[in-house]
Formats: sequence, C-alpha cells, structure tokens
Amino acid sequence: MACSAASTTTALISSNPRSFSAKSKPISQSLTLPNSFSGVRAPLLSRVARSVSFSRTSHSRKSLVVKASSELPLVGNTAPDFEAEAVFDQEFIKVKLSEYIGKKYVILFFYPLDFTFVCPTEITAFSDRYEEFEKLNTEILGVSIDSVFSHLAWVQTDRKSGGLGDLKYPLISDVTKSISKSYGVLIPDQGIALRGLFIIDKEGVIQHSTINNLAIGRSVDETMRTLQALQYVQENPDEVCPAGWKPGEKSMKPDPKLSKEYFAAI
Repeated sequence: MACSAASTTTALISSNPRSFSAKSKPISQSLTLPNSFSGVRAPLLSRVARSVSFSRTSHSRKSLVVKASSELPLVGNTAPDFEAEAVFDQEFIKVKLSEYIGKKYVILFFYPLDFTFVCPTEITAFSDRYEEFEKLNTEILGVSIDSVFSHLAWVQTDRKSGGLGDLKYPLISDVTKSISKSYGVLIPDQGIALRGLFIIDKEGVIQHSTINNLAIGRSVDETMRTLQALQYVQENPDEVCPAGWKPGEKSMKPDPKLSKEYFAAI
C-alpha cells in the first residue's frame, strides 16, 4: 500500500536558527494518516466537458495551435498562480510561481504525504537528476499538504532511514490545500493530493500534465523526455514530435503530404 501508514507519525523539531530568532521555541507537528488512505481513489461519477480547437495561422506557414477551455483540462491554460512557504537548503522560504514566468520552465509535482513510502523515491530521484533539468533552464517544485516543519524534519532525516536528506529544489507546504485543489489533484475525502505532475513553460502555460493514483510512482526519464519534446516543438513550431521522440531523432511535419516523409523513413 503506497504512501500509507498504520499509525501516527510525529515529527518534533526545533526551529531553524537562520530563519527564526533566538527566542523561538521548539514546535511539535503531528501527522495522522486518514483511515481511508488505502492507496487507491474511487472513480468520479461524472466528467466535465472539454473543448479543443485547431487553427492554421497562414497558407505559407502552418502552425498547430491547441487552446484548452477555461474549465478543464488545465493543459493549454495559464497555470494557477500561488505563493506559499517552502523548505529549501534547510531554511524556510517563500515560493511564488509567477516569479518564474519569462525566466524558466517549471516541473511542478504533487505527492500525498511526508514520511511515507513511494513519495521519497520520487522526490530523491528528481533531486538526483536536478542538474540535467537545470541545463534545460527548468526549476523543480515539490508540493504536499504537509507543513514546512514536517518537510524540514523529513529533509533532516537520512535517506537510509526513509528520509530525504538535502534536496536541490524546494518542497512547498500546501496546508490550506488550495494549491492542490486549484490543480485538480486534491482527494477531498482524504485531504491529500494525487500524484499530479505539470510541466509549465516560460510563458506560464501548462503544456503537459499527468496524474497517477496513490500507489503508482512516476518516471523522471519520461518527465525529462516530455520536457525536451516540448522545448523542441516550441523552438520549431512547424514540427511535432511522434511517440517516444528523443533529442536527435526525426520529427514530423503536421501536414498530410509532408508527414509522409517521416512515415517513409521509419
């Protein structure tokens, strides 16, 4: 059973000297996993209607434009902005998503809870590959509904003991659950987030999303490949990337005649 526990996990830590005054007192933070946290989520009863439109910019220069509706899906729309507390380099900081607009791509991923099982494998895997994302001008942000005190305690726990150790990107605290809700990953009856992952471009638009149920971990390799494909088509707007495309491989022209060149080569 992924990311679940049978008992209460209590993290008791003292405040960070670089973030609080000498008069600060130790703070106790308790996490209780809901009894219904079974690693799966019941299916929804209904789905929201979705609309997608395609257009061509001109006869001489063809471009595939996809615009999502203002409801769902989030892909194709501006990422919901937020400002929240986070833990980075064992300090408490503020993170505001819109500050990355015009500067960096963002990998924003949600996970259910601190001090669990599948979650640390994903979080540390992204941290271990951070330099590769950095070369692609991309920041990584992790989010859960836990407090910054819980995040800090987990970071200060050794990996061999189920902790995270030092991370190369911030862990954001979504104690109000507002961020998880705005990205459509909150499980209301459990109060935790599904394993949602969003790739946001430099214009602040969500270009990719994937949501796993609680028991299924995500692939850093596939996230990297999708990011590279996104950056390629943004740099080459008259081309599209076929299934499994990787840098250096042949792309495709989104045209009935010109696409035959790709199909003839495979």
